[in-house]
Amino acid sequence: MIPFSVLDLSPINEGADVADALRRSLESARLAERLGYLRYWVAEHHNMPGIASAATAVVIAHLAGGTSTIRVGSGGIMLPNHAPLVIAEQFGTLASLFPGRIDLGLGRAPGTDPHTARALRQGRRNASDSFPEDVVELQAYFRSLEADQAVRAIPGAGLDVPIWLLGSSLFSAQLAAALGLPFAFASHFAPDHLAEALDLYRRDFKPSAALAQPYAMAAIGVYAAETDEEAQRIFTSQQQAFVNLRRGTPGPLPPPVDSMRGRWSDVEEAMVMHAFRESVVGSPETVRRGIEAFVRRTGVDELMVTSAIFDLPARLRSLEIVAASRAQLAA
Repeated sequence: MIPFSVLDLSPINEGADVADALRRSLESARLAERLGYLRYWVAEHHNMPGIASAATAVVIAHLAGGTSTIRVGSGGIMLPNHAPLVIAEQFGTLASLFPGRIDLGLGRAPGTDPHTARALRQGRRNASDSFPEDVVELQAYFRSLEADQAVRAIPGAGLDVPIWLLGSSLFSAQLAAALGLPFAFASHFAPDHLAEALDLYRRDFKPSAALAQPYAMAAIGVYAAETDEEAQRIFTSQQQAFVNLRRGTPGPLPPPVDSMRGRWSDVEEAMVMHAFRESVVGSPETVRRGIEAFVRRTGVDELMVTSAIFDLPARLRSLEIVAASRAQLAA
């Protein structure tokens, strides 16, 4: 069976704070390591009251320092927000501290609203237009130093930091294929182009020093509990948060509710169902069947699961159920 990994947005619960969110992330990462998940990634978001991972490299250091074997990385760093040299130095430092365990996933979206994006990018316009060139520049900083090299990443040069391209459209799939890099698709919230992006990536892939064959991962939401009803209930935290985001009022992760009736309009309900249509929500058997169907349909080389679950015990139990479903599929 293919490897399973975890994407954690480090949600901040209503009534809690960033310290609590990061503590919960570390507890989840430690369990994921014990359960045999391959990777544990966190994502860069800014000006989001419900997400604690804005300083993504710092959070990765926190998680890697509290675990011992699981790979830890970014899903992703929004490269247009940064100078490639800075990211090379940050992840070179992480790779020096935790050799063989650090992944660098890159995205080209701002990971925030337009006003915050302008603040991050210091007034630069269309920063994402230079994304392909920035990726190539970043790759160069990790190569062995050359005698006449004027600008060097120290630490960074000569270190093995796998670079992934992330996306929810065809752009990064095409770029990953051209550069011979692994590709991860964000079907956990933007599933529309999943099949097309995977087909394009596999068809146009060019072998590189980094990767001989295409390697595709997809992320999906998985909310697992003892019963379908309980799983649907814990899923309501994510549904409420997504509706609030689309209304322009993002906030901390709300506690689950027994029913979403009266909490969203018909249009909002349709929007949420569309965005999360690849999510697997249910009992252990429902989750096993759902994951198996997704993997067979997409042919992905690796599955990344994500969930915004309010109660920590329920979040940890969901990870356990998903890990057990993988063992059953492998049997």
